[in-house]
Amino acid sequence: MPTQPKEQEKKQQRSTQAKPAGNKAADKQTEVQETNVQETNAQKPKVEKTKAKKETKRSKNKPPRRRILPIWLRLIIVLVLSVVALVIGVMVGFGVIGDGNPSDALDWSTWQHIWDIVNKTQ
Repeated sequence: MPTQPKEQEKKQQRSTQAKPAGNKAADKQTEVQETNVQETNAQKPKVEKTKAKKETKRSKNKPPRRRILPIWLRLIIVLVLSVVALVIGVMVGFGVIGDGNPSDALDWSTWQHIWDIVNKTQ
């Protein structure tokens, strides 16, 4: 790491040395390159620090995290909530939008009638 400041000093000395006049595009390009190099040099220690932190986190022997709800229970909860949302949606659609009785949406005869219409058995 001590070499980086020396390299930056050398680059600055090179840039301050006499440059041929009249080539403004080349001057701008070298300035942009120098700033890019300085920015990347400034970012390198941060990357090294984050890698070191990750390695120390991995090296610690922590016990595995115990979940409050196991994954299988989460799946069951999601399925149950999906069925409840479906039933509520059917009741709202049949009762409010369809101007019917919401409890009629849960009758077997209603669904049998819908099935007959879809399959055109009547």
